[in-house]
Amino acid sequence: MTAESLPSRHVLLQRGRTLEYATVGYNVIEGVIAIGSGVLASSIALVGFGIDSGIEVLSGLVLLWRLNTRRDEDARERVEARALKLVGWSFLILAAYVAFDAATALVRREAPEESRVGIALAAVSVIVMPLLVRAKRRVAAQLNSRALAADSKQTELCTWLSAILLGGLVLNALAGWWWADPVAALIMVPIIANEGIEALRGETCEDDCA
Repeated sequence: MTAESLPSRHVLLQRGRTLEYATVGYNVIEGVIAIGSGVLASSIALVGFGIDSGIEVLSGLVLLWRLNTRRDEDARERVEARALKLVGWSFLILAAYVAFDAATALVRREAPEESRVGIALAAVSVIVMPLLVRAKRRVAAQLNSRALAADSKQTELCTWLSAILLGGLVLNALAGWWWADPVAALIMVPIIANEGIEALRGETCEDDCA
């Protein structure tokens, strides 16, 4: 696509906002379903996945705010830095919570119940998340927006979390491997922790980060 045929910056920004609204909306639904079904099935992986979705919503709202405002750059950077630190610590606390609960479940041999709702949710997320990643990367490249590109990476990590969750739930449901759920949760821990570390680094962007 030539530079002349590229959509205007206004159109691209609107596409970016639309993708973020879609991400936030999906994560809200995903989080509610995951936590609810996770509590009912006593699934650590599902509950952790649901809480992670809630934190992703907060992160998405930060980026939406950034895409929607261009005034008072210094104040915007300060507020974003504080918000990113909150997101970062939330991820790290979640990682610690999931690690502790998963390890406890393994030691006590606490078997979760089968969760068909959780399996369906994880399967849908494995399909939806890559589509969002591809769309975000396309718009980020056209806008030259590091903020949106970084967000697409975070969405990609959600794809991996969904795949890990799906594997654990399916193995528990079909093979009766009770330990698959807490092991899946433990595999999620470094991914969640990495998200927290990245947020705490607070790599804010300059004006070209739209």
